[in-house]
Amino acid sequence: AGLPWELGLSEVNQVLSLNNLRDKIILRTDGGFKTGKDIVIAAMLGAEEYGIGTTSLVAMGCILVRQCHSNTCPVGICSQDENLRAKFKGTPEKVINLFSFIAEEVREILASLGFKTLNEVIGRSDLLYQVSRGSLDLDDLDLNPILTSIDSDIGDYEFKIKNRNEVAVSLDKKIIEDAKMLFDNNQKIQLTYNIKNTDRALGTRLSSEITTRIGMSKLPDDHVIIRMRGTAGQSLGAFLAKGITLEVFGDANDYVGKGLSGGKIIVRPKTSSTLQSKDNVIIGNTVLYGATKGQLFAAGMAGDRFCVRNSGCDAVIEGCGDNGCEYMTGGKVIILGSVGNNFAAGMTGGMAFVYDKEGTLPVRINLEDVFYQQQMTNYWENFLYSKIKEHFVLTNSNHAKNLIANWNKEKFLFWQIVPKEMTNKFKEPVLVENIKTA
Repeated sequence: AGLPWELGLSEVNQVLSLNNLRDKIILRTDGGFKTGKDIVIAAMLGAEEYGIGTTSLVAMGCILVRQCHSNTCPVGICSQDENLRAKFKGTPEKVINLFSFIAEEVREILASLGFKTLNEVIGRSDLLYQVSRGSLDLDDLDLNPILTSIDSDIGDYEFKIKNRNEVAVSLDKKIIEDAKMLFDNNQKIQLTYNIKNTDRALGTRLSSEITTRIGMSKLPDDHVIIRMRGTAGQSLGAFLAKGITLEVFGDANDYVGKGLSGGKIIVRPKTSSTLQSKDNVIIGNTVLYGATKGQLFAAGMAGDRFCVRNSGCDAVIEGCGDNGCEYMTGGKVIILGSVGNNFAAGMTGGMAFVYDKEGTLPVRINLEDVFYQQQMTNYWENFLYSKIKEHFVLTNSNHAKNLIANWNKEKFLFWQIVPKEMTNKFKEPVLVENIKTA
C-alpha cells in the first residue's frame, strides 16, 4: 500500500509461494493500470484480478482537477451540486469501450507471446526482463528481485473462485434462524444475546436477508429489536436496514454503523456501570462511515473520524476525537461534549451541534467549508432539545438528563455548525447574521 504496485504484488506473491499458500489465495491488484500491457505485466508478476479505477473515471469525463472533496467538480462526477451534476456527460458505453480496448490489447500481447488465455501467464515472471536504457543514471537500479520466480503451485483460478472458504458460522446466522417468525409471518420480534468482541458485523447478514426477502425499506421502525450485552466487534450494524434496532449494553469497536441504511443503533453502558458516560469512550473510530440513513445514539464518546462521509444519518453522542464530521454531506449530528482537532473538515452538507462547555470549539474546528454560531432559530433549538430528550429516553444518560433539566441555561453552550454552501438550502431557516469565519 502506497508503493508502486509492482513492488507490493511481487513481494506478496513470493511470500505466499514460499509458505505454500499461493494456491489458496486470489491476488487482486490495482494502482494506476491504464493499458493492456499493464494487465499482462501484473499477471506475470502474480495478479489474477485487476482494478482499473482512475482510468475509468477519465473515460467518463474526469479531468483530474483533484478537488473531489470540495464539492466543486467542474464536470459533475463528484459533486452534490445539481448545477454541476448537469454538466456530467459520461455514459456506460464510454467505460465499456475502455475495457473492450484494454481486453483487445491483452489478447494481442498474449497472442504475440504464443498464449491463448491470461491464466496461462499468471506468475510467469520469467517472461519479463529489465529493460536497458543505455544510461548509467537509469540503469543503476537492480529490479531482478521483483522478477524472482519461486516454484510453487499457484492453483487454478476458476477452481479458487468456485471454492471460496465459507464464512464461519456467526451470531448473525443464529439471529436469522431465530427470526423465523419475521420471515414467515412478518411478525414483530425481539431477541436477546450475549456478545463478545469476535462477533463482528452484527446485523449485516440479517439486513441482507431482510432486504432480499422482504425489502430494504418495507419494515416499520423498531420492527426487529435485538438486545445484546457485552462488547461488539468491529462493524456493528454495518449497512443495517430500516426496521432493525440494535441495542448494546456494553461497548463497541470501530466502524459502528458503517454504511448504515435506515436502521437504528443504540449503545449504552451496562446497567451496573458506575462510569460517567460523557467522560469515557464507548464506540471506536470511523463510526457511521458512509452512512446514508438511520439513527445512532451512544451514551459515551466516540473515537477519531466520527461520521466521516455521513450522508444522511442522524446521530447523538457525548464527545468525539479528531476529524469528526469529516467530508460529511448530509444528516444531523449532535455531540454533547468536546470534539478533537480538525472538526468539520471538508463538510459540505448536513448539520452539526456541539456542546462546548470548555470553550475549545473555536480552535478545534476547520472553517474552510463551514461557519458556526450560537444563536439558532426556534425550529433548530426545538430539534436539538427533542433529540437530546430522545437520547436520554433510549440510553438513560445522566449527562443528557442534566442538560434537559437545565436547558434554559445549557442551551447557550451549544454551537450550530452549518456548511456555507447549504445556508439557503434547508427547509427551515438558519440564522446567518453573525457568521463566524476563519
